[in-house]
Amino acid sequence: MADKLLIIMSNSDPSNPSELGAPFFQASVAAAMEYDVEIILTGRSGELAIRGVAEKLQIHPGSSKSVYEVMKEAAEAGAVFKVCTTTVELWGEELIPEIRETVGSAYLISEAMADSTVTFTY
Repeated sequence: MADKLLIIMSNSDPSNPSELGAPFFQASVAAAMEYDVEIILTGRSGELAIRGVAEKLQIHPGSSKSVYEVMKEAAEAGAVFKVCTTTVELWGEELIPEIRETVGSAYLISEAMADSTVTFTY
């Protein structure tokens, strides 16, 4: 049985915040269930790792929480955030404090292929 959940956010577009909640909510639940949880932000979703971006987004109109607040809740539950090196190259190095590490494609592939890992993509 797998003991790690790897969430790869690549195709979720910050310009459509309503699609951003599910991965972070699922990460929080999995971490509360005591699974190891990693969220890797890459592609378009990598913008969420840049300071100031997720703070300005609401999960849905009228929500009292920003996307960043939901991300912080996932981190507080135990999810580990990582960002792809390409994101840093494209949008800069001013990252949110929840980002623990910058990783490359080889890391992402090796983790996704591990027998002990289940991978969700968004």
